[in-house]
Amino acid sequence: MMNKNNQAIGASFRDPSGFIFKQDNILYRQINKNYQSNYELLLSSGLYQKLINNKLLIPHQEETGFELLSDDGYKIIRPQLVPFISYPYEWSFSQLKDAALTTLTIQKISLEHGLSLKDASAYNIQFYQGQAILIDTLSFEKYQLGQPWTAYRQFCQHFLAPLALMKYKDLRLGQLMRDFIDGLPLDLTVKLLPAKAKLNLALLAHLYLHATSQKHYADKAVAPGKRTMSKQALLALIDNLETAIKKLDLPRTQTEWGDYYTFTNYSSIAFAHKKELVSQFINEVRPQTVWDLGANDGLFSRLASNQGIFTVAFDIDLVAIEKNYRVIKKNKETNLLPLFIDLTNPSPDLGWAHQERESLTSRGPVDMIMSLALVHHLAISNNLPLTNIAKFFSQIGKNLIIEFPPKSDSKVQKLLTSRADIFDHYNQADFEKAFGQYFDIKQSVRIKDSERQLYLMTNKPC
Repeated sequence: MMNKNNQAIGASFRDPSGFIFKQDNILYRQINKNYQSNYELLLSSGLYQKLINNKLLIPHQEETGFELLSDDGYKIIRPQLVPFISYPYEWSFSQLKDAALTTLTIQKISLEHGLSLKDASAYNIQFYQGQAILIDTLSFEKYQLGQPWTAYRQFCQHFLAPLALMKYKDLRLGQLMRDFIDGLPLDLTVKLLPAKAKLNLALLAHLYLHATSQKHYADKAVAPGKRTMSKQALLALIDNLETAIKKLDLPRTQTEWGDYYTFTNYSSIAFAHKKELVSQFINEVRPQTVWDLGANDGLFSRLASNQGIFTVAFDIDLVAIEKNYRVIKKNKETNLLPLFIDLTNPSPDLGWAHQERESLTSRGPVDMIMSLALVHHLAISNNLPLTNIAKFFSQIGKNLIIEFPPKSDSKVQKLLTSRADIFDHYNQADFEKAFGQYFDIKQSVRIKDSERQLYLMTNKPC
């Protein structure tokens, strides 16, 4: 039984091999006795060290003298902390693709050491120090000769299916992962894919024929050990999946804000002053973590991440997120994580009893949030009252850098051209009044050569 200082993590209850929990806000994992032999093989085979050396698995340390939390417990380990847990429905196309390739690489290395991945869940992958990495130490089992890859279907549902839909149909279909947290059903996937997808022979085999096979065996009992696969055939399957994933390229999609900073209404003086002010405010607060809301390609996010501050760059535009991620990979940046979020409908608590996947709010509050060139979109494009915006921001951030463009601003005027101006309270005085309910305004500075105001605020004590 857990004592009152232990907090079980809802995402791990499905695994009989062990579970994760927090004690005094430190993350631990209990390994159960039924996983002891696999865990010891993971270490003795050299697989653990190989994966650690290649930055493919989160390292851990074993805790000695730590009381086991249940009678079936074998060992307690303390994994290295990942600063932010993200989910597949928050990733760009290339992030999901890299997560898939990382999973296949781990499977191939595992087979070299006499083990195999028993699951291939996208939720077992996180982005840490700029790259995809496995966080589930209990994902491995001893490879039995002739054994097929038990995680094959899961891999197709979690990776291949959403990637195919994003390539051949629409990038936004990656959001289906939010509704199907156990992976996209293959029969649904093939119904949604256009006919030209069948010309991709790898997809034909792994999705179309796989879906047909699933349907055929749906109501038939198959005895354990009935289906066999040689190791050579298994390796060929992994290589074929890897080739299929690598050939899935991002379609050339244009969106309204994909080139946002190419078409701003800032003069060079205003742009430089805004960057100077944001850097100044960051230095005054010195946060350990930052969420940049509406980050676009991460230009302002890097004012924080380049200082060694872990920064999550949220945006609603998948092309902008894709561009940001590609720059991160190219420059080998380690403190910036670009993610998809629709602030008018942010990621909710999901899964069994709403406890398997955390909402955006549950993953906060963060030391600082930045809201630059965003509030007019929320207030005017989405009819959100300023008070509601202020309250939500206060729930997710301890400090706030926020930009207010008045109605006379050309970008705000553009928003108002297609609708009636019903926003009587969208003005600087009402903005400060609304945010003043939840934040103390520390600084307010007019951005040079513009009509915009930049604020530094701190959450009011409860």
